[in-house]
Order: sequence, then structure tokens, then C-alpha cells
Amino acid sequence: MAMQHTPLLMSRIIDRGATISPHTEIVTATEEGTRRVTYRETRDRSHQLAHALMDSGLQRGDVVGSFMWNGSRHLEMYHATAGTGLVLHTLNTRLSLADLEYIISHAGDKLIVVDADLLPLLEQLKDRIPTVERIIVAAEPGFEDWSTTIPNAMDYEEFIAGKPTNYQWETFDEYSPLGLCYTSGTTGNPKGVEYEHRAQYLHTLTIGLTDSMNLSSTDCMCLIVPMFHAMGWGLPWAALMLGCKQVLPHRFMQPERVAQLMADEGVTVSAGVPTIWQGLQAAIQQNPGKLDLSKLSRLTCGGSAPPASMIEWYWKELGVEIIQGWGMTEMSPLGTLARRVGKYEHLDFSDEKRLANGAKTGLVMPGLELDIFDEDFNPLPHDGESVGEICVRGPWICSEYFNNPHPDRFRDNWLFTGDVGVIDEEEYVIVADRSKDLVKSGGEWISSVDLENEICGVEGVAQACVVAQPHPRWGERPVALVILATDADVSQEAILEHCSEKFAKWQLPDEVLYVDEIPLTSTGKLDKKTVRASLNSDGYQLPDLRVA
Repeated sequence: MAMQHTPLLMSRIIDRGATISPHTEIVTATEEGTRRVTYRETRDRSHQLAHALMDSGLQRGDVVGSFMWNGSRHLEMYHATAGTGLVLHTLNTRLSLADLEYIISHAGDKLIVVDADLLPLLEQLKDRIPTVERIIVAAEPGFEDWSTTIPNAMDYEEFIAGKPTNYQWETFDEYSPLGLCYTSGTTGNPKGVEYEHRAQYLHTLTIGLTDSMNLSSTDCMCLIVPMFHAMGWGLPWAALMLGCKQVLPHRFMQPERVAQLMADEGVTVSAGVPTIWQGLQAAIQQNPGKLDLSKLSRLTCGGSAPPASMIEWYWKELGVEIIQGWGMTEMSPLGTLARRVGKYEHLDFSDEKRLANGAKTGLVMPGLELDIFDEDFNPLPHDGESVGEICVRGPWICSEYFNNPHPDRFRDNWLFTGDVGVIDEEEYVIVADRSKDLVKSGGEWISSVDLENEICGVEGVAQACVVAQPHPRWGERPVALVILATDADVSQEAILEHCSEKFAKWQLPDEVLYVDEIPLTSTGKLDKKTVRASLNSDGYQLPDLRVA
């Protein structure tokens, strides 16, 4: 029997949540509290937005930008562009003006929807982004009286007012572009990754698998990871498809505010980088017994490896599973996930062994191929000891950068990720470090991530960052930056003694610097490039950081 040939377009799944769960809420944090809309209202407004965008003269394949926080109007942008065949370019709100100017022009954005509180940033670029023909301003409570000198600016609500609430989604090739996301923290200009409908369709289905993020229509999801970063790890698409309750924090990312929001709304699952969950942990510890997080069951953690001590704390104190994920913008981004119980034979594992499972980088997602290779592109054994560069290929892995070929990153459809690590006998991936963040001392490699996670296991340490510094004899030596918890007093000797239980003496940091803050990248990761630039070999000075 022949099957129907149905192109895998996002428009076939994005209305489903509103169809099956029309009254489920989408909650956006605001200056005054929260703003609430239902899935049905969001679906209708998305269709109105689709009409408004196409009536403004845009055509399928045109690029439109979103310069927005996580909120329901940003979700409407996802929804409307996917159905019309427009390409959504999610602009990173934390990039420099120079980088924003470059990516807007490189992508060819024709229209940008901007949150009103971000308008002053965009206004600084008004004479430097010639491709942009129109600006649409979305105003949350407290920002309704916005004004701008940017020409052709219009209020979001006025833009969609009176438009029909039903748009007949178009049918086109499933390999058509859906979104654009530019990498951050790279050398040179940011590099664009173009996401296609087919790739994101398959990625969305995979996210919902039980052995993946296990996202369900019965969940209440708080999306902490920015919707501008790898399309929010694909979670906005999955939520639109499933119809789960959504809680979107907008710009209100203070740990105390996030913790209270999660408690008030009964959040069951969330996603963010380790620094977010470290901040949430501190907020909970500072307010013992005051936050009801009894419904919270799991936190997906990506961007870098979470400390094992943090994974253990969440499980023992809250019964919350930290699910470590690994991927990158070029991978849409999901590559591997680590669950406490990853296989049938793990059901009898002790808590200690389950913790060890969660501390690994994870098992590869269905549909992907993953392997490790040496410098000559020879595959290495999966023995848990052979270290090589991790490469991946599959239907949602990019094969080249947008209008910017980099053949050194791609070979035989393999993406060279720049991460190095091992694959053990159980096929678990264990990422040792980014190749650029490894410390090579006396010809031997030291993992900065492993050192950071071990330092974070010291009571009183809130955050740690380890980087390489030039050394006249050994080539490079590790130096650690440490932020202490409030009122904590932890000596360098205590930190080194703790680390010596796992690391050899030559692997320990030469110096521990106590700082008030550690710079983060635009996606919330430790900004090691900035830290390395701020340090120097003559006494490890930190001119741009506050040394305690």
C-alpha cells in the first residue's frame, strides 16, 4: 500500500496545541506581575500576525528578525513565520552593536519585531542596517508609551489589529528555510546556521520522546533558555505542538524572581544553562521552606557540563532530576541526553550509579550518528579512554554555514564539533572539554570543565571558571576564578586539597583568584575568551574583573 507523500512542514504541527488545549495558559512575566493568554488566543493572534506580515509586502523566503525576550509575542513570531514560509532570524539581545549590525545585514532582515524595552539598543543601529524596511514594536505593561526616531515604526497591536484570525498555511518544499541563528563567542564574525522545516520537524518529535526531554501536554514548562539561542533549543516548537502550559520569564531573570515564578505557576520542567541552576539553587537555599517547588520534576541543563555536586543537591533536596544535554547551534541543537536511568539494566542501579549516569554527557539521540576521531580522521575505540574530537551527522545537523563556507568544520556530512571526549563501553559520550578550553601543560591535557566541577563541589563555592595561562616552562598552566557563596570563607588551600583527591598535583590550578563576578557569554556560559584576555602571565592580573 502506497503512503501519502506529506512534506514535513512545521505548519502541520504548530496549531495542534491550540486545537487540543485551547484554554491552557501561556504566562509571560511583566514589570507588574504576569500577563496571561490562552493557546486559542495565541493561535488566533499568530494567524493575525501572519496576515499582517504578508500584507506588508513580504514574500515567502524573506527574512524577518525578532529582537525579543521570552514572551508570548515572541512565540507568535515563531508561529506566524513558520506557517507563511518566512524565515525567522532570532537576534541575540546580548550581542555587541557591531555583531548585531553584521548579522542583520548578513541575513538580510527586511522587518524586525522588537520588544519596547530593547528599542533603545536597536535605535543605535538605525542608520547602519539598510536592509531593514520596517520596525514593529511590542510593548509589555509599563512600556506602552514608547517612542523612536527609527522610520516606519509601528506598534505591534496596531500592526495585527483587524486582521483575520485564520490564515491558510501555505505548502512548499520541506527543505525550505525556517529560521536563522548566529553563533556567539566565536573568532571573527558570528556564523549563521539555517534551520529547515524538515530538520526542525524531526527535531521537535525527538524532543518529546520519553527517553529525551519527555515533554508532555500535561507539563508546565518554564523556558529559561533564550528563544534567540538555537531557537530556544527547539522547545517553543515542541510546546506549540503539545499544548503544555508555558511560563516565559521575559527579561526578569533574577534567580529570586525565577524561583518565585516557578513556584507560583506550578512548573514541572525547565531548561537552561548551569549558571541559571546554580543561581536558582542559591535562591532556594537563602529562602528555606518559602518556595513550593513540589511539582518540579526535572531541569534540562545544557551549554556546559553541570557540576556533579549540583546534580546531587537537586535530587537529594528537591527530588528534581538534572538532565544533562549536549549539542550546539549547528545541531539544532540536541545531540545527546543523560538521564539517571538511561536503560532497562539501570533500573537496579544504586543512587550513586544513577548519579554517575547523570554526570555523563549522555546517549546519542535517535536519528543521529556520533563518533570520535583522531587528528587524521580515524575513528577511535569506544573504550572510555581513547580521547578524540566528537563528530556528529544526521537530519537536523547543519552541513555548512549560511553564506559562509567553512570546509574545515564539515567532512563526509560529519560536523566537527570542536568538543573532545570519549565514548565508553555503554555508548555514553563524555565530553572532556572544548578543544580551545583544554589546558595543555607539559604536553599533557587538563580538562578545565572537570576542574571547575570539582571546585564547585567544595562547600561554600558558588561558581568556578578555569582557564589556561601561558607558562615559560610548561607551555600552559590552569588558573581558577572562584565566586564564594554569601558569607562563605574558603581558602585556596582547602580548594586545592579537595581537588587533589581526584587530580594529580601537576593538574591542580597554580592559583585561585577570588572574584565577585565571572563574565558570561550571550547565552549564559562562562566567557572563557574574555577571562583569558583579562588575565596575563605577570601575576595573573584581572583589570576588567573585580578581585576580592
